[in-house]
Amino acid sequence: MPKRILQGIVVSDKGDKTVVVSVERRVMHPIYKKFIRRSKKYHAHDEANQYKVGDMVRIQECRPLSKLKSWEVLGPVQ
Repeated sequence: MPKRILQGIVVSDKGDKTVVVSVERRVMHPIYKKFIRRSKKYHAHDEANQYKVGDMVRIQECRPLSKLKSWEVLGPVQ
């Protein structure tokens, strides 16, 4: 099974070798049929501590690295 790849914006880089990435998706409301935005935050592994708040990055699933981290940063979005 292929690993999922998501893209989002870095909202925190306070942790050592960790960034928090907010991923936004659009879903249709079941009754009103209007598209609404839903977001979720993922903790991702950033080995070199090179990404800062506001950067748009791609993240990929990986094995669990800690209690919250099971994603790794692939790189910036082109």
